[in-house]
Amino acid sequence: MISEKIILGIDPGTTIMGFGIISVKRGKMEMVSIHELILKKYPNHETKLKYIFERTLSLIDEFHPDEVALEAPFFGKNVQSMLKLGRAQGVAMAASLYRNIPITEYSPKKIKMAITGNGNASKEQVAGMLQNLLNLKEFPTKYLDASDGLAVAVCHHFNSGTITDTKSYSGWESFLKQNPDRLK
Repeated sequence: MISEKIILGIDPGTTIMGFGIISVKRGKMEMVSIHELILKKYPNHETKLKYIFERTLSLIDEFHPDEVALEAPFFGKNVQSMLKLGRAQGVAMAASLYRNIPITEYSPKKIKMAITGNGNASKEQVAGMLQNLLNLKEFPTKYLDASDGLAVAVCHHFNSGTITDTKSYSGWESFLKQNPDRLK
């Protein structure tokens, strides 16, 4: 019996959110789908969060991933941007946990390192390497946020069984145990 694993990778964003889905059979990766959610057209942050939750759930329900991997927000100078990005990530995490799918977070540097061997690689370099790794004749999207979602899924596959510097949660209880500071 051939075991197949489906991994949903998510690059959280408040302007464009990227999603990449891969299938792994006998250690061989194949791109299943790539999506982006364009959020800049929505009038407020609350509406964006609603669409992030709905889109994440719809992809989970359509593709039935075994695991979800997310890019962890990086620390920038703009606190408001960080808060909004963290909320977007949290909503995607909530949708995954709502469907009881284990989630893992990766830092942007770790993702770039896993894909290109260079933690400071550009988005274009990551997309080019993904094209090679997944044997894509051309890249199926113009948005690099979508390719970043795909990179998160591939990074997760490469790190399966050897995960360090990441956080994994198998459900709400696991999340709360590992994050007691988030309880009030």
